[in-house]
Amino acid sequence: MKKVLLEMEDQKNNYEQKAKESLQKVLEEKMGAEQQLQSTQRSLALAEQKCEEWRSQYEALKEDWRTLEAQHRELESQLHVLQSKLQGADSRDAQMNQALRLLENEHQELQAKIEYLQREQDLCTSDSQDLQGLLQKQSLQLQEQEELLKKGQQIYYHKS
Repeated sequence: MKKVLLEMEDQKNNYEQKAKESLQKVLEEKMGAEQQLQSTQRSLALAEQKCEEWRSQYEALKEDWRTLEAQHRELESQLHVLQSKLQGADSRDAQMNQALRLLENEHQELQAKIEYLQREQDLCTSDSQDLQGLLQKQSLQLQEQEELLKKGQQIYYHKS
C-alpha cells in the first residue's frame, strides 16, 4: 500500500511539475505576444501619423490648387480682354501667351503633385488596413493563449 501511495505521490508531483512547466511556457508566449502586439500598435500609430501628415499636405496642396486655379481663370479672362483690345500688338500678345503657358505648366505640375499625393494617401490607407488586420490576428492569438492558460490552471487546481 505504501509503495502504491508513494508511486501515486510521485505521479502527482510529475503531473504538477509538467503543469507548472506548461503554464510557464504559456506565460512566456503570452508575454512575447503582448510585446509583439505593443510593437505592432506603435508601428500602426506611426503609420497613421504619417498618413495624417500626407493627408494634411494633400489638403494644403488642394487649397493652393484652388487658389491657383482661380488665379489662372482670372488671368485667362484678363488675357482675352487684352487680346480683344490690343489686336495687332504682336509683341504684347506673345508676352501674354507666354504667361498663359507658364500658368498652364504650373497647373500641370500641381495636378501631377496632387495625383502623386493621392496615390501616397491610398498606399497609407492600405498599409493602415494591413496593420489593423495583423493586430486583429495577434489579438485573437493572445485570446487563445489566455484560454489555454485558464484551462491549464483549471486542470492544475482540479488535480491538487
